[in-house]
Amino acid sequence: MSTKARILEVAAALVAESPDGDVSTRAVCEAAGVGAPALYRHFGDKEGLLSAVVDHGWDQYLATKRDRRPGTDPLQDLRDGWDTHTEFALRNPNLYRLMNSPVMRTPPAAALESHEILTSDLRRAAELGRLRLAPELAAQMIMSANVGVALMLVSRPASFTDASLSRRVRDAVHAVVFTPDAGSLTPAAEGAQGPRVPATAARLGAILRQSPSSALTPAETGLLGEWLDRLSNTPPDGTDAAGRPSGGRRS
Repeated sequence: MSTKARILEVAAALVAESPDGDVSTRAVCEAAGVGAPALYRHFGDKEGLLSAVVDHGWDQYLATKRDRRPGTDPLQDLRDGWDTHTEFALRNPNLYRLMNSPVMRTPPAAALESHEILTSDLRRAAELGRLRLAPELAAQMIMSANVGVALMLVSRPASFTDASLSRRVRDAVHAVVFTPDAGSLTPAAEGAQGPRVPATAARLGAILRQSPSSALTPAETGLLGEWLDRLSNTPPDGTDAAGRPSGGRRS
């Protein structure tokens, strides 16, 4: 094992064992059997070392997701993805808090990869007409809710004791993001779910990105995609993200 790998492995272990998730460079050097110059040569400073630990943590988290073969039901994949995220946080509380710490000013590439995996599953759902809004906005909603629940569970375990909390929040968020299964609804119940325009626009947008039409120029394709995103992200009450009416003239 190289000196750099040994320092990183020791630092990750000390973070996991620390009461508050923090470690000193001196403790890392002593446990790894190296001098401070070696640590600074490989990682620059403490922030560089912790950034490397975060990258290592993200790689651990993504190990199973990278090898996962997409299932036939993207919604089940998304439910499983949420649960896997929460389980990883509960198994690695100190590491998870560090991975989502505001101190880490630059998001690791693996964090962006995780977000893209989520968005890709949502695009698959959109192609089946199962999204109420654009995949990109749905990904932001799901990721922020999943991270928020996981952080509460690992940061305040004495207050958040309900073992079903993560699943309840997951189902609540998914109910807002996904359309109901059309096969399970009566016509009256389907009509009660609100406008179908956002879901249809989200589906068309996903299909357009997957298979661009040769009948449109790139500029026209981009404009159509922008319009479809705007329609798919329109809330059921007809207002935009700022609460203004989404249609008609604005003064």
